[in-house]
Amino acid sequence: MKSFPDIIPVFPLSGVIYFPKTNLPLNIFEQRYLDLVNDAYKKDKLMGMVQSKREDNAVYKVGCLGKISDFHKSKDGRILINLTGISRFQIIKEISSNKLYREFQVDYKNFVNDTNIHQNEVDFKNLLENIKIFFQKNGLLLNWKEFEKLDNSQQINTLAMIAPITNEEKQKLLESISLESKVKTLENIISFYLHDSNSNNFTLQ
Repeated sequence: MKSFPDIIPVFPLSGVIYFPKTNLPLNIFEQRYLDLVNDAYKKDKLMGMVQSKREDNAVYKVGCLGKISDFHKSKDGRILINLTGISRFQIIKEISSNKLYREFQVDYKNFVNDTNIHQNEVDFKNLLENIKIFFQKNGLLLNWKEFEKLDNSQQINTLAMIAPITNEEKQKLLESISLESKVKTLENIISFYLHDSNSNNFTLQ
């Protein structure tokens, strides 16, 4: 496994979850996060994203480390970046500092396969059939030809990231250790929504 820093700057953001091998564009304008991005870009371009909870300052224990792969400063002071997911991490504790942004001590040991180039292929044909129906019902368009060019893990992570499901359900997917468990969890979630939708349609007739 590649070596990643034990202490990382983290951007907590509600409702924004991304996965290894996916891309997340961000429009940064708050001073504390401008500081975070500038510091990370000067150092090693690495920063973490984690979903914040509803309670004050609380965050989920699992987030994703990303590398700043694109960086632009706008005339009005904003910074536009693209963050490419590398590996998930588990938060151990928050580190006290005089910085405006938050830093955490993290551990990557549960997610060693995130950086494994030779991951086992996972069959998710049943999921794919259901998710196409689910996306269509929700008016969500995806370029399936481009999607097919992605590798197996990228495809699964992309579906988990863009699926129109709750933040809590996406967090559950993020915390699924293996691709197999992620596919199974997403299958259960999508099946529930489709069954619920079909039940409602039946009731309305």
